[in-house]
Amino acid sequence: MVGVHGVGKQRLGGNTLLKDWEPALADGLDRAGGSPFGPGEFRMAFYGDLFRPSGHTLAVGDPMFTPDDVDEGFETELLLEWWAECARTDPAVPPPGATDTLARSPRAVQTALRVLQHSRFFADVSLRALVFDLKQVRRYLTDDGLRAAARARVEEAIEPDTRVVVAHSLGSVVAYEALCARPGHQVRALVTLGSPLGMRMVLDRLRPEPGGWPGTSAWTNVVDEGDVVAAVKDLSLFFGTGVTGKVVHNGSHAHDAALYLTAKETGEAVAKGLAEGLA
Repeated sequence: MVGVHGVGKQRLGGNTLLKDWEPALADGLDRAGGSPFGPGEFRMAFYGDLFRPSGHTLAVGDPMFTPDDVDEGFETELLLEWWAECARTDPAVPPPGATDTLARSPRAVQTALRVLQHSRFFADVSLRALVFDLKQVRRYLTDDGLRAAARARVEEAIEPDTRVVVAHSLGSVVAYEALCARPGHQVRALVTLGSPLGMRMVLDRLRPEPGGWPGTSAWTNVVDEGDVVAAVKDLSLFFGTGVTGKVVHNGSHAHDAALYLTAKETGEAVAKGLAEGLA
């Protein structure tokens, strides 16, 4: 099995993430009645360091981003999409049309960031981390060199014995593209968690363009109704009826990777892929 992480992991590493992902997925398999996996059977395709700033400054933590650092175009549009989805799922969040909008005010970015930081979904995310996340999504989808490097990490991790790929958040985009680039792979199950693949800004930039799922893999998309990043819950609308959707409830941390991994629905999809790999 191979795991593919999402944004915000630039200061971690594959081994660090496995310490969280391995027991969480083991719990998901337990809940599904699946067989446990042994040491070395789950590896992480790590690409977060590609976003890690160089050490040539004295800054502590992530760059000290401010609202002025949100670029026009992709980053602003994605921010406003998150705002609209937050308003749909959180009664305390006013919709964009009820306050400043991009058309009516140059302060739309500041307003959006302020509203999101007071939302249930983004309450624990600092402003600079929120802006950094925007930039990581934008860079993957628009920076050809970084995209190729990230995808190569996933392709290298998928070996001939790999039967299941579990991908969270932006990692689902990287995993989708990596698998499409390897039509002869032996992966039997793709399990996406909190995936933004259905968002128009992502969908329009996929390589290759979305269509029917290639190869013999079963694709299960696991989503929490309150997950703002996974704004489009039903991926079969764009990727065909081969995508099976499963809804889970992660509580107040709707996008948390560990909570997705511990879900019975995730465990069932992984167990089925492993079983097919043995058939």
